[in-house]
Amino acid sequence: MKILNATILAALVLTAHTASAQALLDPTRPPASLGARLDAAAGDGLPRLQSVLISPRQGGRHVAVIDGETVRLGDNYKGARVARMTQTEVELVRGRERQVLRLEPAPLPPIAGAGIQAAN
Repeated sequence: MKILNATILAALVLTAHTASAQALLDPTRPPASLGARLDAAAGDGLPRLQSVLISPRQGGRHVAVIDGETVRLGDNYKGARVARMTQTEVELVRGRERQVLRLEPAPLPPIAGAGIQAAN
């Protein structure tokens, strides 16, 4: 009976301890400000350049991803011709109208060792 009471008491103490514990932060979760910026940008209706791949060979492929759709140099994207590609830009042409899409700057990598304390 004493063992049963001790077991129940230990279970209650452990349950109370875990209930008062703070939630752990996920170190791999992107900052909330990044998600808010991407959500706000996606809602403006403008096409977003997501990736550009240019072959290093002369006359090689030029491929870009705009709003999840893969396009090549000279292709049409929603009524506009893909007229020019660089490593960071794609130019779309609709008649006399030109629109330049630019890659968003990548977030800076975390500083090595920031927030980590050395164990002795």
